[in-house]
Amino acid sequence: MKLLYSFLFLFPSLLIAQHDISLEINNVKTSNGTINVAVYDESEGFLKLDKVFKADSVLAHKGKTELHITGLPEGEYALAIFHDENGNNKLDTNWLGIPKEDIGFSNARMKTFGPPQFKECAFTLSDNQKIEISL
Repeated sequence: MKLLYSFLFLFPSLLIAQHDISLEINNVKTSNGTINVAVYDESEGFLKLDKVFKADSVLAHKGKTELHITGLPEGEYALAIFHDENGNNKLDTNWLGIPKEDIGFSNARMKTFGPPQFKECAFTLSDNQKIEISL
């Protein structure tokens, strides 16, 4: 009976599909530091560190760097990426708040007066997906 209750409790979670994103980050200038990615699943809090749905990083490779994000349920997501060349685990900016390190977004680019919005970067994940992002 205990086994039956355990199965019934866990069964709904088995129905939620989990998908992977294979990222290809292009135009990486150096092999110094890491490429960091933040996955956001809602517009509220987009680009805020405390609202990141999932994050990962990988050592940078000059030219092209690949990174895989696993275990994402179906839904709408937006990605923000930066090349942490000096390895201090933060996006360095100048006194105006303009990034000194290369950044990239899914489906959008940095605007003249700030970053894109969630809706400009968003994509729907319903299966495993490959995404290319240029820094």
